[in-house]
Parts: sequence; structure tokens; C-alpha cells
Amino acid sequence: MRIGDLAVQTGVSRRLLRYYEEQGLLRPRRLANGYREYGDADVAAVRHIRALLAAGLPTAVIARLLNCFHDDDGGRAVPAACPGMITHLRRERRRIADTIKRLQTSQRNLDTMLAAVHETAGHEQA
Repeated sequence: MRIGDLAVQTGVSRRLLRYYEEQGLLRPRRLANGYREYGDADVAAVRHIRALLAAGLPTAVIARLLNCFHDDDGGRAVPAACPGMITHLRRERRRIADTIKRLQTSQRNLDTMLAAVHETAGHEQA
């Protein structure tokens, strides 16, 4: 199938599919005329890429782990025990947890600023 067909089947734009290829996540076969030719395995790969992106993994990590995933009977991405997978997933989980902590700190700081502004605005109206 061509890139437009893959885009329709997966709901992912052609531009994004090309980006996945640039990142080494997809490796379509090239026809003699230079056109990309995708197969059913690429449809599954796009599903897996989307699931891993939704989990917060960057494309560099996805490139290392993508071959460790397969579809279950329901078509969901299921990880297999690959060398280094647990290490990569734990590292990414820590990175995400650290980001959440920083964002929560930012949120508390903004809440403090908003409370101060509301308090000041209340005093000005009195």
C-alpha cells in the first residue's frame, strides 16, 4: 500500500508518517520509481508507535523498543521482554515523574500569584 493508504488506515497524516520514517521508526520498502510501499506490519508498527508516544516516550526510545512489541488478540500493543526494555521504561517513568513534580511546583507558584492578585484586587475595590 502507498503512504496515503497507510494514512487512511491508521489515521496518521502523511507528513507524520514521513517523520516516523526519518526517525527510523518505519522502514518502508522502496519501489523502483522511489515510491514507498507499506505492508500490514507497518500498520501495526504505526499503532505501536502511537501507543508508545501516548505513554510519553520520545521517538529515540521508541526506536530502540519498537521491535519488542506485538499485537494481542484485541489489536493492542503488548510488550515482550527484550534486553534493556525494563531499564528504558523505568528511566522514562522517572523522567515523566520528575516533569510532573516540576509542573506541580509551577502550578503551586501560579496559584500563590493568583491568590495574591485576587487579594490585591479585593483590597483595591473596597
